[in-house]
Amino acid sequence: MALAAVKILRDELMQRPMFLRALVLLALSCACFYIGKKWATTYEELIVYSSSSSSPSSLQAEPHVALVTYHEGSPSQGRPPHVTISPTGILQNDGSIISKEFPMDEEVGNEDSSSFNISSPAVTHRDWGTHQVKKIAKFKACPLSMKEYIPCLDNVDAIKKLPSFQKGEKWERHCPEGDDAYMKCLVPPPAGYQYPIRWPKSRDEVWYGNVPHMRLVEDKGGQNWIAIKKNKFIFPGGGTQFAHGADQYLDEMERMVPDIAFGRRTRVALDIGCGVASWGAYLMSRNVIPLSIAPKDVHENQIQFALERGVPAMVAVLATRRLLYPSQAFDIIHCSRCRIEWTRDGGVLLAEVDRILRSGGYFAWAAQPVYKHEGNLPEEWQAMLNLTDRLCWTLVAKEHYIAIWQKPSDNTCYKDRPPGSEPPICDASDDPNDVWYVPMSGCIAPPLLDKDQGNISEWPARLHIPPKRLSIVRTDAKEAKPEAFIAEERYMKEIVRSYQRGLGLKLPDIRNVMDMNAGYGGFAAAVVDSEANWWVLNVVPINAPNTLPVIYDRGLIGVAHDWCESLDTYPRTYDLLHASGLFSLENRSCDATRIVLEMDRILRPGGSALIRDAIDVIQEIEAIASAVQWKTHILQTDSGPYGKDRLLSCKKILWRA
Repeated sequence: MALAAVKILRDELMQRPMFLRALVLLALSCACFYIGKKWATTYEELIVYSSSSSSPSSLQAEPHVALVTYHEGSPSQGRPPHVTISPTGILQNDGSIISKEFPMDEEVGNEDSSSFNISSPAVTHRDWGTHQVKKIAKFKACPLSMKEYIPCLDNVDAIKKLPSFQKGEKWERHCPEGDDAYMKCLVPPPAGYQYPIRWPKSRDEVWYGNVPHMRLVEDKGGQNWIAIKKNKFIFPGGGTQFAHGADQYLDEMERMVPDIAFGRRTRVALDIGCGVASWGAYLMSRNVIPLSIAPKDVHENQIQFALERGVPAMVAVLATRRLLYPSQAFDIIHCSRCRIEWTRDGGVLLAEVDRILRSGGYFAWAAQPVYKHEGNLPEEWQAMLNLTDRLCWTLVAKEHYIAIWQKPSDNTCYKDRPPGSEPPICDASDDPNDVWYVPMSGCIAPPLLDKDQGNISEWPARLHIPPKRLSIVRTDAKEAKPEAFIAEERYMKEIVRSYQRGLGLKLPDIRNVMDMNAGYGGFAAAVVDSEANWWVLNVVPINAPNTLPVIYDRGLIGVAHDWCESLDTYPRTYDLLHASGLFSLENRSCDATRIVLEMDRILRPGGSALIRDAIDVIQEIEAIASAVQWKTHILQTDSGPYGKDRLLSCKKILWRA
């Protein structure tokens, strides 16, 4: 009967005009194609943010849900499925698209930088947090003299007004104010800048044109720090006190004190006065995450060399203010010929080191007073012994040119100190984790009342165990904090998975990463679990709950920061910036343009910024991103075209001033 019906339909159709027959056949073809596609395709959704009751949304200004959807066919055995992401525009309330996106697979390296117009016409955007539309001009290039500009460290006018330079005040933060509060131009690269050499090769060599400074070669070339070969700087892996190489030096430290156990008991390290950061560079192969710091002084490019190599680093100085790290942060702190007068002002600088050194952690000092016995060096050594004794440190090893002390693991020594001992124990009201523009107090941070708070598991177990110091994080969360910790970890693992598989990011092109609103450090933990060759600096905004102690207890690194000011790092520092809920968090503190310009300053050419926030915020940030000459791409989330959130993916291209 069915065949008869088909025959009748065919005969009837053949009697119709040709155009009508063609139209019917076209309609049937489209219907068959749609039905086949509907049944043949499967979908998988990857969580990149959640606002469920058990999520860590209390750490963000606004809870959002954002899913990246990819289409999965039948992958070949042993290979991951092919991943695609469907681009969308920004949607108005009526569903119409108001912006068009760039393709994700566009090669930045193929850009014709000579055709890039840094002073192109104005673009439209709305005031942040409002619906008022206005025009802003695309930002022009700063003068080439600002190619290494750090606003809060290069404020010459403010530095000239300082009453004293004796304690290193000139190397501290002095941010511009008023009309100069933030840059209004784009920091240009040096004339010879190239896309960076990638890790691990970058550990040993970088392009001369990216950090074109010879001062360290001239001053330290004979000490096996750095050399120049053709158009590259070469790093032999040595230093003033370890001329035979950092690897041998690290072996020697572990032989002297086996309990240091790099990569197990010792996970987080700080190198003060780091030079070109070879100590930290070679620690990374031992499953240690180092942070190398140095001031922007006469050897001002130490940190710039470290970052160009792909080693975690930032500009910092021990002067009059606390370092921007929490108490009980580092498992080991190292100083090799760092030119710091530890015993000055009653030992205030070493007391600051004591604040950030973990209970049971080690302080390693390689300097002339350790091994030389001439002039006033014996007196300097004795003064150091007296000070460390008052701090309750124990000298556990001293050989050749290095001495290693250990901080006590319990409170016994502190309780047994004679009354009136100096430095004193800090007052209980002095929060040792309060660090933003806080003067050094010159006292010993209050010992942990609960000794279990200072005890952590060995690496890598500590990465996933909710630490005891979760209890000191002040939040408005109603849910149990360990549950929020675990929830964030799970969500961020899916976020990183979706970014790495679904956004077209080339994993080898990424090394230096920053999470600008880090929460409990779940994003960085997920990067570690993914085994990507990335390191992550976790930034905890001062307007967010202070989760830095938790981040360090996990075996990660981070810093406190106010995003209304510039970060203490050189331009062209990071390959990837991740900002989840940051702009919603900061919307009452400062203008979004200020933050985007700072992001542009610290982002490497070819680098990416991933911004996840409410759709109204994303609309405004996308316009500002266009004004700083980024290529932008907006991804729709699982909340649909009328949902409240979006993911803005941005790419910075290489241009010439």
